[in-house]
Amino acid sequence: MTVMIDDPAATIRISAIEPQKHHLERVNVYVDGEFYVALAHEVVMRAGLRRGDEITQARLDELEAEDLFWKARDSSLNLLSFRARTATELARRLRDKGFPEDVVERCVAELVERGLVDDSAFAETFVRDRVRLRPSGARRLAQELRVKGVDADTASEAIEEVLRAEDVSELELARVAVRKWARRSGEGQDRARRRLYGFLSRRGFGGDTVRQVMEELDL
Repeated sequence: MTVMIDDPAATIRISAIEPQKHHLERVNVYVDGEFYVALAHEVVMRAGLRRGDEITQARLDELEAEDLFWKARDSSLNLLSFRARTATELARRLRDKGFPEDVVERCVAELVERGLVDDSAFAETFVRDRVRLRPSGARRLAQELRVKGVDADTASEAIEEVLRAEDVSELELARVAVRKWARRSGEGQDRARRRLYGFLSRRGFGGDTVRQVMEELDL
């Protein structure tokens, strides 16, 4: 049974605060011996809430709002434990989980401020992985980053920085990428050229780079 308090200004007395059996990071708050609300232990500790304290419904409503933020942050940290995410990706996942927009914005802003969400770092890591494992052109890399919510300037800076750090050019990446392409037996010159052009273009390489690779392959 949950105690119902109609007057938000009315004072009520906390009769017990007990840890949940299966979620030790959360506690159950009781009023007059009856369950009233579940809150994060962190929220209760920060509020200094103890058994025997008198508190208003309005204050408990504030603590419930803080608890909702705690849940959003906890969910975010769980998502980030699997892989880094952009601010846009994280916000999208929190909305999908049903968190209200104000909570989503506050949560993401805090994680950005703490450096746990960093679009620039994400972009550089993403581009570096692509360069090393699945070479693509700058255009394709920028498109993929935009889909993940990285703005155009940040994406461009990350691509330039990684190519410089890895000491590799787009032409060299195209040469690596084309190793996965092979001319088919009996395939005519024109068809091979079209197919190779499409292969490299889909990988995001520019026209000049594609033509240079074609010349090197005598196509």
